[in-house]
Amino acid sequence: MTEKELQRSKSVLPIGTVMRLTELSARQIRYYEEQGLVIPTRTEGNRRLYSLNDIDRLLEIKDYLTEGINMAGIKEIYEQQRKRAAERKEETLTDNDVRQILHDEFLNISGMERTSGTSLHSQKPLE
Repeated sequence: MTEKELQRSKSVLPIGTVMRLTELSARQIRYYEEQGLVIPTRTEGNRRLYSLNDIDRLLEIKDYLTEGINMAGIKEIYEQQRKRAAERKEETLTDNDVRQILHDEFLNISGMERTSGTSLHSQKPLE
């Protein structure tokens, strides 16, 4: 995670500040929380604290509602986004995958042919 992403995900804003930034009421914000669309962190005293990412999400929800998308539709949008993100995470290459790809590219560039079961030193150049 980059420094910017880390800072945007810090929960430091109380609900009053969030209300002013989003022009939403406390009731609306709590409703979106009940719906599972925004999940603020809680202090030891049980106060809600929001991050900049939460503010973005609330403004996005507000835009979706303005566009005529209902709560079920908004939940579906976020569920699809979550699924795509999970799929992308599964497709992430491991260090070994990257090493193998790099190794194969070096062989390709150098004019060496990769053959199974042989070491790099025993391979002959392509003609």
